Parts: sequence; C-alpha cells; structure tokens
Amino acid sequence: MYEFADIQTDATIAPGTNILVTGPPLTGKRQLALDVLAQGAERGDGSIIVTTKDNADTIRARCSERTQQESPPLGIVDCVSNQQSNESSDSSQVSYVSSPVDMTSIGIAVSRFLEEFYEGRGITENRVMLHSISTLLLYSDLETVFRFLHVFTGRIQSADGLGIYLIDSTAHDEQTVDTLKQLFDGVVNVAPEDGTETTVTTTGLAL
Repeated sequence: MYEFADIQTDATIAPGTNILVTGPPLTGKRQLALDVLAQGAERGDGSIIVTTKDNADTIRARCSERTQQESPPLGIVDCVSNQQSNESSDSSQVSYVSSPVDMTSIGIAVSRFLEEFYEGRGITENRVMLHSISTLLLYSDLETVFRFLHVFTGRIQSADGLGIYLIDSTAHDEQTVDTLKQLFDGVVNVAPEDGTETTVTTTGLAL
C-alpha cells in the first residue's frame, strides 16, 4: 500500500493506482506530487519523474530538498534538455528523450527504470510522476495522448506502482479533461481558495 498523507493523514492507496492531479496554474500541484514521491523515498520506494517542463538538474534539486535520504532511488525522464542541446547523454539516473512528441521513448525509459529498480535494487514499490499532460497536448492531439496514457497507466498498474499525472485544468476545455479522466482511478483537484491558500479534494479514491 502507498501512503498519501499530503491528501489525508494515514491515507493509503492500493498498488497499481493511477491518479490525475488537476487544477489551475500556481496552485501547488507539482509541489504536492513531489512531496508524495519524497514521502515514498523516505521509506525506500523508487521515484520516477517524467518532466516536460524542467530539466533533470532542476528536478533532481527539487527532490533533494524534500528528502533526508542521501541517494534515494530516482529516475528522471528528461524531455526538455535535448531540445536545448544535442550533447545530453543518458546516465544511471537520467534518460533523455528528444521531445514530448516522442511518447514511445518516454514509455520505454520509464519501463527501463522500473526494471532496473526491481532487478538491481529489489524495489517493488515505485511512484511515477508525469509533469505534465498539458505539455503533451501542446505537441500532440487528444487521441494520440489518450492512446499513450492508456498504455502508460496500464504499465503502472501491472507494475503495482503509484502513478501521479498533472494537468492544467484551465488550459483545456472541459470535454478534453473529462475524456482523460476515464483513464484514471481517481482525481485530486487542487483549487485556489482565498488567494493565499488552496483546497484539495478527491474523487474516486478510497482514502
């Protein structure tokens, strides 16, 4: 079982669960997701992050700020750096993808990290974060992204992982968001409350 204390104290979520985190920009969606991954890192879970906005160095720094572990099991799929430089090369912790258009390579990279964590470190519980679906929709149409996420969420389910996917609710029409929601076991909605605080509500999660 996975803890999700950022949503509710002592809450647990079954392995193989995929969660959509939705809300406007600057409401703390990414911080919430990173905190959930850091929570897992503290107990030895693997963390895999697909980033379509920040490069691997930025993501690594944000993760380091949130955990006391010296070298937690972390895999980063960087879809940004190769757009800026052709000199980026894969390492044990980072896999570079040419752009968010190359969703096949994204899926392969995530599967590689899952296999390496299991075979190399014996890690059976992994938390996977995709930031963000909105960027994928900038590069590809809804049908293509839906097909990719259908396969991706299935991979997380079969690996008994916890998938966390972020989307900017204000960047897409309601029909698009509703279509994508079909792929997920539950939805976490982060919304502004009074200009300084946010409220977090859940749908479909048995917390």
